[in-house]
Amino acid sequence: MLVNQLMAESFAVSLDRAVGPLVLSLDVGSTGTRGGLFDATGRPILKTRIKVDHAFRSNTAGRSEISPDQIVHEVAAVLDAIAGPQYAGLIRGVAMDTFASSLIGVDEDHAAVTPCYTYADSRSAPQVEQLRKVLDEEELQQRTGTRLHTSYLPGRLRWIQNTQPDTFELVRSWMSLGEYIYLRLLGVRGVAVSAAAWSGLLDRRTGEWDDELLTRIGVRPDQFAPPRNPDDPFTKLPKRLPRRWPGLAGAVWFAAIPDGFAANLGSGALDEHKMAFSASTSGALRVMVPGVPDHIPAGLWCYRIDADRSMVGGALNDVGAVVSWLDALTAPPFRGSRDDWFAGPPRDASPLMLPFLTGERSTGWRGDARAVIAEITSNTDVSAFYRGAMEGVAMSYRRVVEELETVAPGVERIVAAGGITQLMPNWMTVVASVLDKPVFPITMKRSTLRGTALLALDTLAPTVARAEPEAGELIVPNSRWVAEYNRRYQRYLALYTEVFP
Repeated sequence: MLVNQLMAESFAVSLDRAVGPLVLSLDVGSTGTRGGLFDATGRPILKTRIKVDHAFRSNTAGRSEISPDQIVHEVAAVLDAIAGPQYAGLIRGVAMDTFASSLIGVDEDHAAVTPCYTYADSRSAPQVEQLRKVLDEEELQQRTGTRLHTSYLPGRLRWIQNTQPDTFELVRSWMSLGEYIYLRLLGVRGVAVSAAAWSGLLDRRTGEWDDELLTRIGVRPDQFAPPRNPDDPFTKLPKRLPRRWPGLAGAVWFAAIPDGFAANLGSGALDEHKMAFSASTSGALRVMVPGVPDHIPAGLWCYRIDADRSMVGGALNDVGAVVSWLDALTAPPFRGSRDDWFAGPPRDASPLMLPFLTGERSTGWRGDARAVIAEITSNTDVSAFYRGAMEGVAMSYRRVVEELETVAPGVERIVAAGGITQLMPNWMTVVASVLDKPVFPITMKRSTLRGTALLALDTLAPTVARAEPEAGELIVPNSRWVAEYNRRYQRYLALYTEVFP
């Protein structure tokens, strides 16, 4: 269903007050495809935000996929709704982000012969273990910035080769979801450096595909598109495009970037002094740093995002996914919301939870991990159960923060964005208390969509000053809770070590 999302935030502007040029931004996330127009200051244009809902196909065996052609149709529908003739000559660029670490196999006729596998597909866990026996994982992480894990492509490609050999042989090109959308709509090939980095197949020091790794996992370098920097848009486009989307006449298209990169840009975490805290279906903590770090801690990843910058951080598969799971199991309190359960002090009745519904990424990289709940007592009611589970999510973030501080010790501020941060403000106080750090929430909706536009504006309107996104009140740790959460965190670590030695 196509829904027009009218923006009520004061940050948004009407078209007659917008500063040109405009950028059409697209965001393909875990729950839907979104689009909207932004002016040169990075402000959204009122009444232009569109969403098409979708959902991944998943099962208990670790499947997580979606039809790539469905997403192509969704993007086209968003463009149909936004890129009308009233914007002809105003929109100078189109930019896109998608969920990261996607994979599609395409034949010589440019047709997908596989579904789009998502970051959460964990069926390649056996192949990841096989690769660990023949590759030096520590050396590989320093070279590519990534560990061997089900969310990255080395294991997934080997899984397809092992389980679907006929399909594997049909594939002429391997590509991310953003590349496939551009191939079908524009007929162009090229992958953003950042999207290539999120695959686990890029040499982070050179910005080129790691030929040695490709050979070891049984694929050819010519099956992958050349990486492109963010300031290198596609300009040679089909003449038919303006006939369907007259508002895009003369616009250039920027290679699709990962949503994590866009989230940092949209929340204003642009350098090593700001850490981005993201909480949506999945979650992450990310810091942009100059150049290429010499060494990456074992629990983190490091992605090259352009010729001058890298992004260091850690990701959690399940954040909003845990909320959705808990919501399906519980009813909210009478005349209240589930977020009310986080308003009081920590409760002895709350259990410990390792919140890995679809496997763990940072910091343990256990793609085969599943959720574990401990310390349930007869006093554990619905509210205590719900709170304990989400405290476990907060503690997963803390593990990432502790390793990030060894790479980016100069962080002065944590900025938080994502739907869960706005849905559960009381939980954010729990997060601040678990981390024992203040957090600045970004209150504008769809900051990821905005971040994608900002990257294009760096090329299209480099001299225009950007508007600052709206931020809420600073969330400070509750000093009376910190000591208790420190004790629980130690029990959390002990439980993790016992379950996943």
